[in-house]
Amino acid sequence: MILPRYHIAPSTIRGAGKGLFLDESVAAGRIITAPDGIATTFRHAEIEASEELRAQWHASARWFEDRYTLSPDWPDECYINHSFTPNGLWHLGFVFALAELPPGSEITVDYRHLLPPGQAEDFVDSATGETISGLSWQESLASSTRALAELLTATQTRA
Repeated sequence: MILPRYHIAPSTIRGAGKGLFLDESVAAGRIITAPDGIATTFRHAEIEASEELRAQWHASARWFEDRYTLSPDWPDECYINHSFTPNGLWHLGFVFALAELPPGSEITVDYRHLLPPGQAEDFVDSATGETISGLSWQESLASSTRALAELLTATQTRA
């Protein structure tokens, strides 16, 4: 579920297709998206073993550990694009605003948190040309937890 008002429009990121844009300001540390409607998660091996599930890899996101969600119905959250310098922090299915985001901001996250460990995305980062390759679960959880703690500490200090 996407909490602030938003719209889908052509992305400002070269080659990205469409993007998710805010229609209102979002304060740093606030939740932009929250998980909802997740009925099933699948282990990586389950997806790889099933032709039907494997065909949906393009619509997958790592949820936790070795568990992935598949969203073949392509909900609007799927229009959040990748950046190595994102304005959103992916943490356990939530996306937090990394800074004060004005209306019109296109939301981005680092896809390395969503991919299986070592799996490369089908495209490269548009700003750097670097490969987007999945982090290990431990790396993803440690780095996103650290970033969230720093973000919340900083926003608490400002309040």
